[in-house]
Amino acid sequence: MPDQRRAVPLRLRDSWAVSDSDYRLLVDAVSDYAIFMLDPGGHVLTWNTGARKLKGYEAEQIIGRHFSVFYPQSRIDEGWPEQELRAAIELGRFEDEGWRVRADGSLFWANVIITKLVDQNGEFRGFSKITRDLTERRQQEELLRLSEERFRLIVDGVKDYAIFMLDPAGRIASWNAGAQHNTGYEAIEVIGQPATMFHPPELISSGTANDELRIALREGRHERIGWCVRKDGSRFWASIVLTALHDPSGRHRGFANITRDLTDRRRISTLEDESRRITTFLAMLGHELRNPLAPIVNALHIMERADRDEEAARGARQVIGGQVRHITRMVDDLLDIGRITSGKIHIERKPLQLSEALHEVVDTLMPALREKRHSLQTEIDDASLWILGDRTRVVQIVNNLLANAIKFTPEGGRIGLSMSKRGGKAEIFVRDNGPGIAPELLPKIFNLFVQGDQDMARPQGGLGLGLSLVQQMVALHGGDVTAHSTGNAGEGAEFELRLPLIPAPAALPGPRPTRALRQPARILIVDDNRDAADTMAYLFETFGYEATTAYDGHAALAAVNSRRPDVVLLDIGLPGLSGLDVARIINVGREAPLLIAVSGYGQDKDRAASLEAGFRAHLTKPVNANELLAYIEQLLGERDSA
Repeated sequence: MPDQRRAVPLRLRDSWAVSDSDYRLLVDAVSDYAIFMLDPGGHVLTWNTGARKLKGYEAEQIIGRHFSVFYPQSRIDEGWPEQELRAAIELGRFEDEGWRVRADGSLFWANVIITKLVDQNGEFRGFSKITRDLTERRQQEELLRLSEERFRLIVDGVKDYAIFMLDPAGRIASWNAGAQHNTGYEAIEVIGQPATMFHPPELISSGTANDELRIALREGRHERIGWCVRKDGSRFWASIVLTALHDPSGRHRGFANITRDLTDRRRISTLEDESRRITTFLAMLGHELRNPLAPIVNALHIMERADRDEEAARGARQVIGGQVRHITRMVDDLLDIGRITSGKIHIERKPLQLSEALHEVVDTLMPALREKRHSLQTEIDDASLWILGDRTRVVQIVNNLLANAIKFTPEGGRIGLSMSKRGGKAEIFVRDNGPGIAPELLPKIFNLFVQGDQDMARPQGGLGLGLSLVQQMVALHGGDVTAHSTGNAGEGAEFELRLPLIPAPAALPGPRPTRALRQPARILIVDDNRDAADTMAYLFETFGYEATTAYDGHAALAAVNSRRPDVVLLDIGLPGLSGLDVARIINVGREAPLLIAVSGYGQDKDRAASLEAGFRAHLTKPVNANELLAYIEQLLGERDSA
């Protein structure tokens, strides 16, 4: 360690004597700064009032001692005082902040400036040193740092809320544990990315995501409750609050985003709401199923008593056919809802000319239009509009909308069906002049089991499934549907359906002609429901087939071996031996018959299991007899021509 105290040569002090007494007085009088001089070796030469006040030494206690006495021992051991002097010699000036030691051993935070001094001849004569006590500022900074650290720890420790900052452009600038917990992203994956990455695609494409930032900046705050997207693509229902942040000068510095996952709360609320709606739905379902059963029972009584009255029997058959079709539509709607909500519905996307599909809907519903004496105005002849879609589902969508308009519009009403092109989408409009849709019902008209208020007579009926099916089927085709209505009687409602267009395809090949079949073909109907099997056998006998029946799996195998049928209509859910097991056994043979599954199970997994077992097709009950006959003739024709 350098010598801490030695006598200062008189000649050196004399040579540095300040001639200007006013200047000396000025320096000595400064009390906020320690201003003193060091010789070339770092020993104290002068001492002012500020130095005495700041460091606690009297002049006679410190002059001649090495300036390292002001440093903590750890810094002395590191050789830091000598490094400061060397830096001042090399650079001419050195500035530093750090802890320094007073005479009583207490520490203070100091700003230190050491300046190299040379005389008029350029000879190095020592250093000036100015020290300022910044302890109070340091304490304030430390308090601020601790406060910010506590706030950061609080924010980072919160897991129920995603709390993060955005820069003015909407890019993520910070990330807490709650944000990671709720979204699945690590900070390194999202910092610098736009916050719109958590928005569903439909909000991004519509521009709504960017509008939220503009609204928050304009109004200071914006709140949204809706869907957000996690890293794995799953969605969660969230409350999002965006707050614009400004510094004291009013400059916009970014946004605070606080997001809370409300999925569980929404699920509970949804379950409670659905419980109420399902209770109502079950009552409606019982009512709707009893309605067609009553005329069916009446028609059966008529047929039993009509004897030879062919006209009465024909009328009864028509009643039964119409009511069975009505029940079938209800069951199909229920099954479609189940498939959609479970994500298992299958859409066959093929080029489809919209005008053909819309004309098919009009042809189907023309009897209902005539029955209620409605006038129908159509603009659906534009043959240039093509989409990529499932023809059956598109017809079902428009049929539901137009059937609703017919059903809810009083007799003699006006119905409209039109089609046009806007941008890259086809727009289909269904209008009526009926009672319209109440304003409070309009936002939820596409929800399951939702219907307008009706009295106990329920003149319109229905299960409240149609519009929900429409919306979800349209979404599967990449489109959207909206409802518009003033709610005023006589002004009716308008449904607007939008579907993405594709260029018109090249001409499609026509159907391949089938060859003449050998007759009569043998068919085996296997079903544990005896009535279903027997009536189907009787039906095929009227078509000229040799039809036989079996009512379980083992009987089916015996019939195949004894009767050698050409075609087997085989139920899947059989007692003892399932239809799938029967099919696997039959297909071991060299000349296996054509197998067609006829089942009440119609999900994609059921169809896949049937095809894997060797069935040529999987049909869902009830089967249209004419379509089934045409399909069987096609299969037999292909086999005979092979």
